[in-house]
Amino acid sequence: MRMRTLLSAAALTATTLVPVVALDAPSQAASVRTWERLAHCESGGRWHINTGNGYYGGLQISPSTWAGHGGRQFASLPSRASKGEQIKIAERIKRSQGWGAWPACSARIGVR
Repeated sequence: MRMRTLLSAAALTATTLVPVVALDAPSQAASVRTWERLAHCESGGRWHINTGNGYYGGLQISPSTWAGHGGRQFASLPSRASKGEQIKIAERIKRSQGWGAWPACSARIGVR
């Protein structure tokens, strides 16, 4: 009887942990090539651009969006961060807002 109880408890634990693991799995990340294509559309592929239009870096991210997604751990503005750092924050933005954060260019490159 004790063995059956232990096995039942183990099975219950295993079945309740599986959904938690599935929920914690990250969403599908975009390839660096996809981010490069998006940056080419957004900024001509210039990762350190600051044109004064209120959006910065290769992916033209606003300061508030940058800060809200943890970008300040890398730099005060996207244009001051490396390409890799901008992509890391862009992945976070994509997870929370989807490709709609870059509406025209995401549609143009076909990643909607």
